[in-house]
Amino acid sequence: MLSGVSALVTTRLGCITTASLVSLLCVTKAQAAASATPTCRRPRLTEVIGRGLTTQATVNSPMDKLRESKQASLWGLLIGDALSMPVHWYYDADDIKRDYGKWLTGYVAPRKQHPSSIMSLSATGGSGRSGFSMRKEEPLIGNVILHDKLQYWTKRGGAVHYHQGMSAGDNTLNALCALKVCQTMARVDPDHDLSPRDLRSAVLADYVEFLTTPGTHNDTYAESFHRAFFRDWIQAEKPVTKDKLIDFAEKRHKEQSAGRADSQLAVVGAFVMAVPFVLHSAHLPEAEAVKNTVDFVRLTHPLPPAQLEPFLELYVKSLHAVLNGASLQEKAAEALKSPLLGGSGTWKRVQAFSSEAAGYAKGSDMRLSVYQEAVGHFGLACYIKGSLTSLFFLAHEFHDDMEGGVLTNTNVGGENCHRGAALGALLAAAAGSTGQPLPQGLQDGLGSARSDLMALLANSKL
Repeated sequence: MLSGVSALVTTRLGCITTASLVSLLCVTKAQAAASATPTCRRPRLTEVIGRGLTTQATVNSPMDKLRESKQASLWGLLIGDALSMPVHWYYDADDIKRDYGKWLTGYVAPRKQHPSSIMSLSATGGSGRSGFSMRKEEPLIGNVILHDKLQYWTKRGGAVHYHQGMSAGDNTLNALCALKVCQTMARVDPDHDLSPRDLRSAVLADYVEFLTTPGTHNDTYAESFHRAFFRDWIQAEKPVTKDKLIDFAEKRHKEQSAGRADSQLAVVGAFVMAVPFVLHSAHLPEAEAVKNTVDFVRLTHPLPPAQLEPFLELYVKSLHAVLNGASLQEKAAEALKSPLLGGSGTWKRVQAFSSEAAGYAKGSDMRLSVYQEAVGHFGLACYIKGSLTSLFFLAHEFHDDMEGGVLTNTNVGGENCHRGAALGALLAAAAGSTGQPLPQGLQDGLGSARSDLMALLANSKL
């Protein structure tokens, strides 16, 4: 009977331990003597729920901690992305100092030019590079998405910055999409009772509207998965209703996951829009959180399962555990030791780099140089195995130093925005679960997304 009540109460209250439930069911001996009732009686379910809500309101309950961790995690995602935005895809870290005069210590606006930009080579009508496509494709950029940005993709005689025109603290497109997903979830599923498929369909509908509506954001670049999605969306006659969109996306995944893989989709950028699904499922068992997240990412990244899903599952399990109080240092170590990321060989290199870094003062250029070498070794680019290994290496090193972690991620360069968003979500979740405040300056300095984030946190159950 206790397990049955516990399951029902958990549905209503979220996370609650058996011990907590017992304490709700049982009255003290003094209370029993005063009321001449047995020490332990079977109360009505409404009494259990009422006592649980009262208990949650007066102590720092597991649900309070989980909510704090989730909110912190979303802050971390946006902060990690915005810090790296001006030096996104700087593959020579020394270019950071050359362009900005020093290693970055906070938010700055991007320069108009980028030292290693290849945006002019990117396909404007689909995934990858313009010379690699076998299809004759009309530009999506400027016509369907990124409505006033085509000029920057086709500009000759200069390496245009991927995020030119943005302000200090602003977020890139993937992070803004993640925030939009959270807003959708808060609107259509505030009580977590919508079916997972209906939730995915609502998210897709808002995603399409967000990207196809002029003026919704000010980013200049959209990575391959966005371009591939809208290329196929046009060919499917631009479905816009929730039912037609989910049918389109599921059919697309079924067909493309069984065929030739698009290597441009097996990247860490896939994790950014995945984070909201982990947050939304954080109160559920791990397996459900993994399934809910993977099922959505399949719709935006239609790949053979082995190309991306094992890496996504590893990240989701780690974030889910940290949100619920697990040690980030331990979860990062487990990930780095996993066969998926290289097993004992990777772990030995992690220990060597960590030991070398520890020989220099925190925050020093010499210590940063070790981290730059480490990330260069494990993976500086977007491709998933190397990028995820670098992410977990930084998570392990900075498990209790969110600010240090996201700033180091920025200053090692490479694919630091999307890696930084996923890393920031982990580091901030760990801070939230242990009661550490996030750096106020990084919260206050967040750019155009800050007002929407604040409104979301104030008016939702996230």
